[in-house]
Amino acid sequence: MNPKYPLDENALRKAGDFLAQAKSTYEAAGYEVQTTRLATIPFPVLLHGRLEETPLFAQKMSEMLKQIGVAYAALGPALIEFPQSYEVIPEAISASENIFFGGVMADKKNGISLQAIKACAKIMQRASTITADGFSNLRFAALANVRAGAPFFPAAYHDGDVPAFAIATEAADLAVNAFTENRTLDDGRRRLISEIEKHGQAIAQIANTALPYKKFVGIDFSFAPFPDDAHSLGRAVENLGVPKIGLHGSLAAAAILTEAVDRADFPHTGFSGFMQPVLEDSVLAARGRRNLNDKRCSALFCGVRHRTGYSSTGGRYDRRTDGTAAAGSIRAGDATGQAAHCAANACSR
Repeated sequence: MNPKYPLDENALRKAGDFLAQAKSTYEAAGYEVQTTRLATIPFPVLLHGRLEETPLFAQKMSEMLKQIGVAYAALGPALIEFPQSYEVIPEAISASENIFFGGVMADKKNGISLQAIKACAKIMQRASTITADGFSNLRFAALANVRAGAPFFPAAYHDGDVPAFAIATEAADLAVNAFTENRTLDDGRRRLISEIEKHGQAIAQIANTALPYKKFVGIDFSFAPFPDDAHSLGRAVENLGVPKIGLHGSLAAAAILTEAVDRADFPHTGFSGFMQPVLEDSVLAARGRRNLNDKRCSALFCGVRHRTGYSSTGGRYDRRTDGTAAAGSIRAGDATGQAAHCAANACSR
């Protein structure tokens, strides 16, 4: 959304009301919604170039979120056209509790910016020292060709005049279940595509019928995990026959899982790919440091994203979003227990 500068509290309250309605609507349909979140237009544009106001603005936004019942907000990315916009992000993260940012490293207009890449690296380094646990680094993502409308944080931002919302799912358990019980590869792939389509189309139908007055952008059906074995992407990969995730065969397994998302018939948006967040996946964590380099190498390939510590950068090029994207941390489940996880994110302007 565009909350204006100074903050338009009335607009924020309306956004909060919509998210509360969206949450209750999906829960009534059997989907648990872990969090609701707001994504704004990029903060350099929002603040009309008054970048020095970013930390105070982030602090005020953080305070308003508590009043409207929204968990998190993303103020969009620093932009190549505003070189100083990168410099204010660490201070803004420090000044707020639940505000996320991105930093554009490359886009179609400017190409790859070495200056922006260095600036993003500096943000990661500085953000890692804000708190002793390094957790503040979770609230920043370096972006390359990421379009507006991706719902996973910290990559989320909006850039249009039409109010819109998107859904981010946490559905690693669908991949785990599809390849259990000694199914053949083809059987497992067909079952996975079928389950993705079933939940994706159900989520979209709710958006288009029960919430029709806001534009529905689509669903990011990335296989984001949760730290138990039933929702572990590492377990899903090993169910495909890989001895331990990170070893030979892992990339083939990642390709099979990612292809299933691509083939499934539902409105796609955002990353919609394969994530490997070590600290959020019980099987990845259990494999320990021995396979860490193998996991990092696999992250160099299309459709595979890897995260260590609390740094949120990632990479996937596909025909829909043409870019890299970053994961958020949202979890929900459906009434059947097979979990097409969903959360509503408003990107209204």
